[in-house]
Amino acid sequence: MKLIVAITGASGAIYGIKLLEELKKNKIESHLTISDWGKTTIKAETDYSLEEVKSLADYFYEHNDLAACISSGSFKIDGMVIVPCSMKTLSSIASGYSHDLISRAADVSIKEKRKLVLVPRETPLNPIHIENMLKLSKIGVTIMPPVPAFYTKPKTIEDIVLNTVGRILDQFGIEIKSLKRWSGK
Repeated sequence: MKLIVAITGASGAIYGIKLLEELKKNKIESHLTISDWGKTTIKAETDYSLEEVKSLADYFYEHNDLAACISSGSFKIDGMVIVPCSMKTLSSIASGYSHDLISRAADVSIKEKRKLVLVPRETPLNPIHIENMLKLSKIGVTIMPPVPAFYTKPKTIEDIVLNTVGRILDQFGIEIKSLKRWSGK
């Protein structure tokens, strides 16, 4: 399996980092790109260096490299996750404006009918955000805000983050051991 992971400048870079760690643990090939604001957010919100984050991926591409293999439909992948996904990126995808590698790879995922999961991190949502999410959802894009599940009784922020990461991986049929599932009463 091959997945593209993109990290944009929305708050929540740790979700993308933990997703990369889980992909590496599960020996799933990852292709990473990070926007300039994503790089800034990693530095502001985490103790990870940019080099550490890049090393979690099998392949890394600069976000402005539109010649990268992941910008072409002829490059076979199983899906793409943008986590966190800024509203700027979501808007560019919804309007078909492929101005960088992230929006281009997402556009390719849509046109090739490959799984695309967006993890938007914004609140409150305005009507434009909601309309853009609805537009993408109607064409098969999975919109998956990182909403915590408290029935898991999380003890740490990492517990909350890993629950969301596990749910993201569920979208691709990838099971992680740490995901606590609802078991009923």
